Amino acid sequence: MSIKQLAGMALGIVLSTSVFASADKAISNAESARKAAAQIGYEWRDTGKLIKKARELAAAGKNEQAIALAKKAEKQSLDAVQQYHSEKKRFGQ
Repeated sequence: MSIKQLAGMALGIVLSTSVFASADKAISNAESARKAAAQIGYEWRDTGKLIKKARELAAAGKNEQAIALAKKAEKQSLDAVQQYHSEKKRFGQ
């Protein structure tokens, strides 16, 4: 095996590990945001399902798709928290 081939393999391993770590981080961020929304009673119906699917995709090696779903779930949770504060303000509570 040539040095060029070894370098290519090493780079591939580093990049795939990096993407996997990114998927784990994205899922972790989504789960934290979901818990924050749930704590105030504003978790949206599908957020947990998105996180579950993101975990399945990450386990299957489909990291980019997992990251996309995890980011969607995180955004839903952040929007839910924003909705909570908006409704609280709207009704003067």
